[in-house]
Amino acid sequence: MRAVVQRVHKAEVVVGGQVVGSCGQGLCLLVAAHRNDTVADAEKLANKTAHLRIFSDAQGKMNLSLLDLVGAGVGVGVLAVSNFTVYGDAAKQRRPSFMDAAPYEEGQVLFDCFVSRLRAIGLPVQTGVFGAHMEVGLVNDGPVTLILES
Repeated sequence: MRAVVQRVHKAEVVVGGQVVGSCGQGLCLLVAAHRNDTVADAEKLANKTAHLRIFSDAQGKMNLSLLDLVGAGVGVGVLAVSNFTVYGDAAKQRRPSFMDAAPYEEGQVLFDCFVSRLRAIGLPVQTGVFGAHMEVGLVNDGPVTLILES
């Protein structure tokens, strides 16, 4: 699995003119499953995301994870958005290929597993609508943007 991880001040996802998910300070995640991914990959990526140390400590160093902030009682959250185009490949052509992305049903199962694992770890998570056309808005903090893979 792959996730584009963005540290945000706030983020929201809109479907059909309605806000369906949002978060304040925390992480906005664009998440995709590879065609060969398993549940173990989804859980591994969730664990890596929850423990990723990209928040500032008292000395201003990126030394805290989102899980550290939740444990300290800081009101943070996650907005996880399914996005198969994260596996788009345009290396050899102008029109991207999505051959590496998981098929719809498998992708949904793995995305749901990823979200469930984040919640089980103790993170508050909201999502978009799997497979829908979504509008994602965010205020990137830093900016800090990373790509994680399981």
